[in-house]
Amino acid sequence: MTSTALSYAVHIADGMPTTNADVPPDLTERSWSPTSSILISNGGEALLVDPLFTIAQSERLLQWLSERDAPVTSVYVTHGHGDHWFGLGAVLQQYPGARAVALPEVVKEMAVQSSPEVLKAMWRAWFPEQIPERFVLAEPLEDEVMTVGGAEVRAVRLGHTDSDDTTCLHVPDLGLVVAGDAIYNNVHLMLAASDADGRAQWLRALDTVEALAPTAIVAGHKDPSADDDPRHIEETRRYILDFELGLRRTNSTLELYEFMLERHPSRINHGALWGSCRAAKG
Repeated sequence: MTSTALSYAVHIADGMPTTNADVPPDLTERSWSPTSSILISNGGEALLVDPLFTIAQSERLLQWLSERDAPVTSVYVTHGHGDHWFGLGAVLQQYPGARAVALPEVVKEMAVQSSPEVLKAMWRAWFPEQIPERFVLAEPLEDEVMTVGGAEVRAVRLGHTDSDDTTCLHVPDLGLVVAGDAIYNNVHLMLAASDADGRAQWLRALDTVEALAPTAIVAGHKDPSADDDPRHIEETRRYILDFELGLRRTNSTLELYEFMLERHPSRINHGALWGSCRAAKG
């Protein structure tokens, strides 16, 4: 996982239960998927990508960071979903000299996700007493290109994947793509916010990621036991295409759910799949 002096490391926050009452028939509770935070470093500088979510996740992430000889000098947020950045304030408190950035459209969505309305309706409702009280937004990134230890790190716009205005981060010196939620690695995709047009856009986003020709790809939601092989691009594509097929062949939420489980039996977090099927079938 190294190229010259540059390296990357991945910290994965485990999946956790939510209070979402819409539970699939084979489970007793809904869970959130495991989520990745990635550190890109040359020893003297370090860029943290997606600083996670809950208070407990932040504590574990900060402990992991403190054990590495790579003080955080910058933070990048791939997209606006709160589970990838609500922990930003805690990271900046531990590393007060660090600069947090995201593309302008992502910063706008961060403001929406941390608004009182969305917090009350979703994040604090699903994760009571687990969400920070204070939020810090990233600064709008004026140029898509950043550097870590002199090596280029480029933000790439992907458009809609599991939400609007998502991005990935390309690190050519490592052959690495930090994919945000464009790629799901052995985890059921969250397709609840993707209608037919959204799924088509997501497939085009996968083409964009594939054109970067990565040798390693870190998914935003990742099975802790899974590798970072670029085949997960094609596996994410196949999942979306199977969902499209299932929509045509099934008549209910349950039928679509069972159709997808039959084709993707090893993926974790059935609750995410149930939410996708519910959104598509009602």
